[in-house]
Amino acid sequence: MNISDAQACAAQLSASSESPAADIEQLLCHILECNRTFLFTRRDHPLTADQQWAFKQLLQRRIQGEPVAHLTGSRGFWTLDLEVNPTTLIPRPDTECLVEKALELMPDSAARVLDLGTGTGAIALALASERPAWQLVAVDRVAEAVLLAEKNRQRTGLTNVKVLQGSWFEPVAGVFDLIVSNPPYIDPDDPHLRQGDVRFEPLSALTAGDNGLADIRHIAIQARHFLRDGGTLMFEHGYDQAAAVQQLLLDLHYSDIESAQDYGGNDRITWALWNSVPLQNRCGEEETKLNAE
Repeated sequence: MNISDAQACAAQLSASSESPAADIEQLLCHILECNRTFLFTRRDHPLTADQQWAFKQLLQRRIQGEPVAHLTGSRGFWTLDLEVNPTTLIPRPDTECLVEKALELMPDSAARVLDLGTGTGAIALALASERPAWQLVAVDRVAEAVLLAEKNRQRTGLTNVKVLQGSWFEPVAGVFDLIVSNPPYIDPDDPHLRQGDVRFEPLSALTAGDNGLADIRHIAIQARHFLRDGGTLMFEHGYDQAAAVQQLLLDLHYSDIESAQDYGGNDRITWALWNSVPLQNRCGEEETKLNAE
């Protein structure tokens, strides 16, 4: 078997993948420890017996639906190559839209930024790589995710990110210029949870109650204690949740609320500003509700 023969196996993935050829390329690059250019310029390059065995094993696992990122142990995000594993979500290209918008809205100068539910650390590390003057705190409640995010921090060599374990705001103190989050936002009854790559990802990182809005609401309520005056809160959310998230933020007295689309043209990112007045006057009703919960 040579590279050309292996690439022809993409036909076997037609029923289990939306991008069979790209999947085969990633598997081959992983096995051969090469880049895509090598694949296209050395199509007659033979695979060793061990490489053929490894390729066939990974191909069968992909046919069963296992994500390519789990098979190779890594995923490219922004300009970074991040380690991934089944304990966290696989970074998606659409999440790069959140990174783009945050970089667009915030100045290059020093800022304090919080990434809640960091998972692999993708958002925090991407922002840190573009803004050396920023100091970022990345938080996740899952110990395995914290270990993974810290490994990725070390892998990227970024020193302006601190990774902490805790539930949302629990381990942090002080105020931030920007708070970003890609929290769980899928309704537990959504049929898409039984399709594609998400079948192999942790449900705790995917689903939230109240039609997927429970964690977004909790973060938005608490963020008012952790944003500086004029600070920005930014979410990634479901393709059909922009209106609900905007209304939620409006009800919590955020201002300048806007949304932006992902690469597929869906409203995927929503952000707003927090301009403080005494919280006991503005937010008493919500605080009472939160405490009751």
